[in-house]
Amino acid sequence: MADIKRVSPEQAKKLIDEEGYLYLDVRSEPEYAAGHPSGAHNVPLMHAAAGGMKPNPDFLDVVCSLYSKDAKIIVGCRSGQRSLRAAEAMVSAGYTAVIDQRAGFEGPRDAFGALSEKGWGPAGLPVATTTPGASYAELRQKAGR
Repeated sequence: MADIKRVSPEQAKKLIDEEGYLYLDVRSEPEYAAGHPSGAHNVPLMHAAAGGMKPNPDFLDVVCSLYSKDAKIIVGCRSGQRSLRAAEAMVSAGYTAVIDQRAGFEGPRDAFGALSEKGWGPAGLPVATTTPGASYAELRQKAGR
């Protein structure tokens, strides 16, 4: 397992603003469309399917087609699990500047359903429902997939 740096939503926002990181949202297309960090690109690690989520077989191909191996990328999801898996896959594929935004968009919940850390949305950071050119359909087309 790769040693992935993990940051809070506030730290991620600072890296985006001050160091030019890109936010890569790896949630499903419907999750992304419902609200995402402003400016985020969407390449799902998993697709919503009947009976649950299923792996996106094109995830790494699309990412590798769109972003250089030295691109500064913050990876985020809903609560921090998918993004960590995506970040590990990216580092294994040769990416050198990948950071996981550990609390995701909504934030992780404990065994009783209580929010254990505020995600991007609950932290009050900028949210959008559309980002031109950044949806998975648009990015997949740009990647030639």
